[in-house]
Amino acid sequence: MCRSIKTLRPPMAPEVTDEDVRAAALQYVRKVSGFRSPSARNRDAFEQAVEAVAEATRRLLDGLEVRGAGPGDPGTRGAAPRRRPAPAPDPRATGSRGGAGG
Repeated sequence: MCRSIKTLRPPMAPEVTDEDVRAAALQYVRKVSGFRSPSARNRDAFEQAVEAVAEATRRLLDGLEVRGAGPGDPGTRGAAPRRRPAPAPDPRATGSRGGAGG
């Protein structure tokens, strides 16, 4: 799959702009069509595909429900990302050896 398409759903992407959606759609259409930039002959079909994919992506994102979003969150997009718990301290780092130079 296209490595340059980023995840657009919350909490991975708290703010999703129309530019983000269009960029993902463009990358998808480029991958599927095999064209980075279409010829003049294919430009209309290419642009229509980008717009259709962007529209489908926006509908998908608008319809997703994110677990943990509070009631009344419209579309639950823009939710704050979850924080990972702090890693446990390394027991080797807190050894019983005394002060400096010891």
